[in-house]
Formats: sequence, C-alpha cells, structure tokens
Amino acid sequence: MIILNNKYTKKDIINIIETLKKMYPDAKCSLDFTTPFEMGIAVMLSAQCTDERVNKTTPSIFAKYNTPQDFINLDINELEKLIHPCGFYKNKAKSIKGYSKMVLEEFGGELPQDIEKLILLPGIGRKSANVIMLEAFNKPVRNCNRYTRKKNFK
Repeated sequence: MIILNNKYTKKDIINIIETLKKMYPDAKCSLDFTTPFEMGIAVMLSAQCTDERVNKTTPSIFAKYNTPQDFINLDINELEKLIHPCGFYKNKAKSIKGYSKMVLEEFGGELPQDIEKLILLPGIGRKSANVIMLEAFNKPVRNCNRYTRKKNFK
C-alpha cells in the first residue's frame, strides 16, 4: 500500500502516479456517470453502500433526472423512494437537494473544477471531492487519500 503524506515532493507524487498508470493502464472509476454533476450524486450515494448497488440504482434515476433543476423540482419523498436501495436515503436525499440547489445557484448549473469549492457543496466532503476531481475532471489532487482509486488497483 502506498501512503502519501507531506514527505513526498511533487516529483515523487508524479513518479508514483506514472508507475501506477503503467501497472494499471485500464483502471477507471467503478461508479457509472455521464456528467460531473451525476458523478457527485453517485459519490454521495456510494457512502455506506457498494458501488455495484449505486450502479444498479442510478441508471433509472439519471434517465429521468440529470440536471440540478431536475433534482430541485423532484419531490423529496419521491427522491427518497428512488435512492432507498442505497441506504441512509433521508440524509442522502436532503444532501442531493441541497447539492443541486447550490450547483445551480452558486455555480451556474456546472460542478466547479476546484476542490475548495466542491467541499462547500452539501454531501461532498474532501474525500468525495478528491474522487470527483480525479474521475470527472481528470485533475488529481495532491492530498488524496488511499481510498481514491483503491478499488481499481487490486
């Protein structure tokens, strides 16, 4: 296991990433999404839930609801029913509604490509923001933890 901390230089980190890319050229995120906004919702749903379960739940949701405005307009009780299989559905529904509202009102409907702005969004903590930065925007953040891409490097 590679543990990153402040002892490594930027050059060290780049070398580690390049080595991992060579070892695992086909590594990709195990969550299914088509937009950065959807990625944020999938990451929220994956908390205390398997990626497999999230991937079984989100296709029917994203087929009908895939913009911040769609989720703002969606009744919270209906959203809870849709995401129920992912567990903690009441808290996750509240987070998704707040996330959607903030993405629309504060960021013009587009997920920000900045880690510090991402962590301001309801339901998105630093770990989730790191995953979004890497997977949705292909912008790895230096201070990511071992969970980022963990499942892909088995």
